Amino acid sequence: MPDTTTLWHRVAVEHTDEPGRWDDVVPVGEAMPFPAHTPFFQCMTSGEPVLVPRITEEMGHAIASQFEKRDIRPLITGRSMLVVPLKARNVVLGFMILLRHPERPVFNDMDRVTGAELAARAGLVLDNARMYTHQENVAETLQDSMLPHIPAHMTGCDIATRYLPGTLLGRVGGDWFDAVKLPGARTALVVGDVMGHGLNSAAMMGQLRTAVQTMAGLDLPPAQLLRGLDDLAQRLGETYLATCLYAVYDPVAGELHLANAGHIPPVLVRAEDGRSELIDLPTGAPIGVGGVPFETVRVRVAPGDRLVMCTDGLVEVRGEDIGVGLATLCESAAHPAASMDDACDTIIRALGRRGGRRDDVALLMARLGGIAPEDVAEWRLARDPAEARRARAAVHEQLHEWGLPGLADNAALLAGELVTNAVRHTRGRAVGLRLVRGDTLLCEVDDEDHELPVLRGAGPGDEAGRGLRVVSTLAREWGTSRTAAGKTVWFELTLPRR
Repeated sequence: MPDTTTLWHRVAVEHTDEPGRWDDVVPVGEAMPFPAHTPFFQCMTSGEPVLVPRITEEMGHAIASQFEKRDIRPLITGRSMLVVPLKARNVVLGFMILLRHPERPVFNDMDRVTGAELAARAGLVLDNARMYTHQENVAETLQDSMLPHIPAHMTGCDIATRYLPGTLLGRVGGDWFDAVKLPGARTALVVGDVMGHGLNSAAMMGQLRTAVQTMAGLDLPPAQLLRGLDDLAQRLGETYLATCLYAVYDPVAGELHLANAGHIPPVLVRAEDGRSELIDLPTGAPIGVGGVPFETVRVRVAPGDRLVMCTDGLVEVRGEDIGVGLATLCESAAHPAASMDDACDTIIRALGRRGGRRDDVALLMARLGGIAPEDVAEWRLARDPAEARRARAAVHEQLHEWGLPGLADNAALLAGELVTNAVRHTRGRAVGLRLVRGDTLLCEVDDEDHELPVLRGAGPGDEAGRGLRVVSTLAREWGTSRTAAGKTVWFELTLPRR
């Protein structure tokens, strides 16, 4: 319920007097309260029209006292006034003041009824607009909060992104992109699009993005991840469909592993000759269709190659074949640019010139820098407890060769612990050890046993259970993941600043 402290904002002023007469005295946008003795306060609190046959000198003076340094009395004194409430759903949103020229007849009861009907319709329109705007703001806030803040650099690759909302009201949609750090110095790159628009689509996008993050952390192959995402969509029971493109970049092997669920194909720009091409992928069915197989495709890439992934809102224009947009995407992606951000802007400008864009746009570009062979060292170790000593010596020597003597002792200690666990528990014949010098120092130990180790406490009398505790304490990060042959246990150490 409004009271005498409630501030009311003037949103419009219309009149038939000479131009400019009202503009300075009652400017649009002004906020002010109204005392209890005024007809405006009476209208607000009662929710009923208030008719003043003629504004007397006394009432004109009382109303004018609210306007500091402005004399409104010449504009209102002697006029007939009708104040009608702007109501919707039994709530007073504001009021409308109707004034007649002094020479015209005063407002009557018929005018009161007509004015109240006019104000009721206007109030309903305003309330609908307010509620619609609120829903749009909620959807946009939800969508913005779910879009990740991707670092410009991840291991072996540089990343730039763009997100453009739809150009029409109500077009907030479910477009998203993401980049996820994976074991083995790899990076998962994903772009997806929930079909439809509005709050529900934005919420569905958040659920799918969270699921992708979770399954990516389990290091699932791309096709298996999309299969899991499709199964999740079935269990959620939603009627929404989504397209998704999922890629895993291995900077050591120089490979991309990609799978597609009904999404437009990505563009690969070759650093060697600047040539761009659409990567030929099985299209697959959208997430949510159910029962459709997905396939992983392996693509060799070289350092400096660029991968461009986007949603169809960038390339699709109503009334135009999508092949035209894809061709423009390939051409603009190959255009030389001073930086990744400039390259993204070039693509947005080239596709935006065609006009007619109505949908959201998500764009992710990754420059695949790779990791040089001299920054990788590998050893094969026998299933022998004595190999832990060899592993420690090899790691120690390698870090001195790389000019990292300050990390040598800790890295050798932790590598020895992981190798000891591997040779003790694996049923295979060999254990693998790998060091990767990238953004961090990565150490990996793999074996042919599928059971993942678990961090647990060790009592004073226990002879086991301390190895992973040491790794957890001294490493920047550590983790485990299953592989086709068994498992990998890894840790990272922070490199010294150069």
